Amino acid sequence: MKYGEITHFSHPQHKLKFEYIEVPFKCDGCKEVGIGSRYKCDLCDFDLHKHCALPTPSISHPFYTKCTFQFLTRAPSDTPRFCNACEKDVGGFVYHCRSCGYDLHPCCANLPRVLDDGDMKLFLYRKVCSSCHRCGRKGRSWSYRSKCKKYNLHVACVKEMLVDNWQEIYFGKNTSTGSTRKLETRIPSLKGTLENHHHRKRGKVRKCCEMAAMAVQFIISAVLGDPTAVIAGVIGSLISR
Repeated sequence: MKYGEITHFSHPQHKLKFEYIEVPFKCDGCKEVGIGSRYKCDLCDFDLHKHCALPTPSISHPFYTKCTFQFLTRAPSDTPRFCNACEKDVGGFVYHCRSCGYDLHPCCANLPRVLDDGDMKLFLYRKVCSSCHRCGRKGRSWSYRSKCKKYNLHVACVKEMLVDNWQEIYFGKNTSTGSTRKLETRIPSLKGTLENHHHRKRGKVRKCCEMAAMAVQFIISAVLGDPTAVIAGVIGSLISR
């Protein structure tokens, strides 16, 4: 076998090649969005997240210390199921705990506990008591919170942002002008949302928006399966604003 190639049970007719490209794709394993690292069959336009292509048969998670999650190619029943991390539907590959019934998307199961670029550090929590900058609500799904505790974003809200912006992200165009946009500006930003949320605190809005926009970029890249993707471009785009 050549370096960077694998044979995968979900696509036995062709080998899958590893590649890194900062263009969003839909994983044919878990049916979720991805970016960055993937295994791909060019002949069939078949893509897998790294976590879906090279799954661990059984995992444990620090948020569920009494659970053992088994990797399954599909949910264990026909009843609609959702991921306990992001609250989104389970439509393909999943990690399932038979004893408690919890489910995790492969990328959600592998979300980094800490995202750190040197200037900003974000920590993953199962629950936080502070409000999410996106929806304004507490609780809900897992959240990333900044070390300073000022910025909190639900994993579920980040995924909703991706769904809302899917056409623009995937095709890389501003649909109103038809012009192609750079990758870092295609990734959804919380800037507009935060300006509305904090319109009474205009003196601090700009800095807050810039920090929150940076935070959401880091979280998006992690949710999409590759926490190393996009970050360098994000910093450049913030500096140029």
